[in-house]
Amino acid sequence: MTGKKKSAQASVEAMYRVFTVPEAPESTLSRIDQNISRNLAGFLQEHIVAVERDLSDVEKDFSDYAIPEKPVFVSEQAQFLLDKLVANSVHTASPSFIGHMTSALPYFMLPLSKIMIALNQNLVKTETSKAFTPMERQVLGMIHRLVYEQDGAFYRKWMHDPRHALGAMCSGGTVANLTALWVARNNAFPAEGSFRGIHEEGLFRALRYYGCEGAAILVSRRGHYSLRKAADVLGLGREFLVPVDTDDDNRINTDALREKCLELHRQKIRVMAICGIAGTTETGNVDPLDAMSDIAREFGAHFHVDAAWGGPTLFSRSHRYLLRGIEKADSVTFDAHKQLYVPMGAGLVVFRDPGLASAVEHHAQYIIRKGSRDLGSTTLEGSRPGMSMLIQSGLKILAREGYEILIDQGIDKAKTFAEMIDAEADFELITRPELNILTYRYCPEKVQKALSVADPLQVERLNTSLNRITKFLQKTQRERGKAFVSRTRLEPARYFNFPCIVFRVVLANPLTTKEILADILKEQRELSGDEGIQDEISILDQMADAVLKLHQSGVHQA
Repeated sequence: MTGKKKSAQASVEAMYRVFTVPEAPESTLSRIDQNISRNLAGFLQEHIVAVERDLSDVEKDFSDYAIPEKPVFVSEQAQFLLDKLVANSVHTASPSFIGHMTSALPYFMLPLSKIMIALNQNLVKTETSKAFTPMERQVLGMIHRLVYEQDGAFYRKWMHDPRHALGAMCSGGTVANLTALWVARNNAFPAEGSFRGIHEEGLFRALRYYGCEGAAILVSRRGHYSLRKAADVLGLGREFLVPVDTDDDNRINTDALREKCLELHRQKIRVMAICGIAGTTETGNVDPLDAMSDIAREFGAHFHVDAAWGGPTLFSRSHRYLLRGIEKADSVTFDAHKQLYVPMGAGLVVFRDPGLASAVEHHAQYIIRKGSRDLGSTTLEGSRPGMSMLIQSGLKILAREGYEILIDQGIDKAKTFAEMIDAEADFELITRPELNILTYRYCPEKVQKALSVADPLQVERLNTSLNRITKFLQKTQRERGKAFVSRTRLEPARYFNFPCIVFRVVLANPLTTKEILADILKEQRELSGDEGIQDEISILDQMADAVLKLHQSGVHQA
């Protein structure tokens, strides 16, 4: 016995084994599969968000830049992934991970996803997807009905019609928004007379033919950054993604929207699309969709609703009224990997009119022929996995009642947390939840009193100090790894629109409890006593005393 480690070899036989399904339940691959499943189950049951290990240290495990010449055993690579990747991943399913729009998944998604991976269907064409194509059409029909509530005859006619599509599956909300605005752009500059359409002749000739100086997309200042990407990719230019002011509740100001449309019309800039938001990314607010649809109709604009986050609120009989007017949208985006609780990489857009998607129809003789059932003819992406299988599974296993419970719980939990923050003297609620997102910050009671009487310059100084404290607390809590809230920057009207850094919380995980939320506040309060921030806390305290003293002297003089 030499004790020499056995090494993997590349050979025709080895390649054959790699691509062959293991036959025996006790085969090496089967044992590896069981080991991985056990390890992942243990990881998912942990409540810690992340281990305390610096990312620069983690980078050392991934520093090799040369592709290995010799192979390694699957077992060796599996162990590497468990030790170096899984152990250093963010536990997004943790009930104390409440900072982003990523939640725990229903556990059935893990075994069911094996079906999708093993079959490896490509949804670009029926020749590579077969039953997955009608399943995807069914999913689009289900979400279409959730939004537009057409009768059974409508879906029997259109859902599987090979010449039409009720929507498009995408890899996420960004591509879904882009797809919707791609449709809007092509329909805004259609073929007419000698002009063969923008899809054939391009934006420059389209603007010249229609006598326009540009084409614009309007959205509130809380619009998702994916819309800027869309304006860029579609050739409009980011300057023509026109932001519109919001009210104190982070909803678009419809008077300002209409004024902006009139201004653009006078400048010969076509209002190509108006985008409403059903669940803003930062604050979870919903635009007045009903009123926006009227303005879109007035200016002949495509009305798109980005409901990537808030769309599933339609499952709730108690809260669906918050999205009133969404049924008037020409297109609506959903992110399935958000509140439909499927794994990352699934979004979709649905179109009210089954004929709308034909504006972006593409064909190729070798793959997506005209008149075929191929879904790739109206999607931006070509090769796509069968993620619709997981969406359909969620819609059937959880059903409308299950999603309603999840939505209602999330909204109720956000309201409860807002009440908890209100009850804490040293915390300040910045935006009250409309759906299940809220923002707040650590702000000592004395500082809150000072802010209530401060002039604009004093407000700026106090908030500048609070910004440094909030950033420290958020970063330190994240690094400790027990819990996670994100941070963002808002401009509250009560503080003269001065940019304030705030904690942002997303309450979509059904496993998050009131006790966990209380612990998060407790840890933040304890971190405010950390030695690393005491100088700033002292400065803030002195500024607050000065403001209150000055105010008191002014009151006495008056």
